[in-house]
Amino acid sequence: MAGRGPRPKDPARRVRQDSSGIAATILRFEYAEQPALPDDIPFPEHTVRWWTMWGASPQADNFGSTDWDFLLDTALVHADVWSGNLDRMGELRVRVAKFGATPEDRARLRMQFAEADAADKRRGPVTPNSRGRYGTLTAMPDASADAAG
Repeated sequence: MAGRGPRPKDPARRVRQDSSGIAATILRFEYAEQPALPDDIPFPEHTVRWWTMWGASPQADNFGSTDWDFLLDTALVHADVWSGNLDRMGELRVRVAKFGATPEDRARLRMQFAEADAADKRRGPVTPNSRGRYGTLTAMPDASADAAG
């Protein structure tokens, strides 16, 4: 008896094809510095701190000019929320999710923090194997053979 369930569909008849055959567009990465918030807009203190936080975030190392421009537009939405317009919360949430604002967003975007180096430093020196800890072990003579003899 073969496997369980129906026979697999012929790959030629499937509606969805494997996406591995679709070529990706490779772009040249161009790092961009975080721009300052515009002086002509009175941003709430929460938004100023939020903007500073994004500039210091690990994600910012991968932001290009278009990313900062989109995030600057998002700062306007953030300022609107902190000025009392809570109807914009959904828009703000969608916008910051694109940059990996929460652990769930980072998981969805397949972002991981590189903690291996820090974990290795916390671990301390490598513990030697048992031979290094105890030396070369030798078998003890059988005590029952000594008692019988």
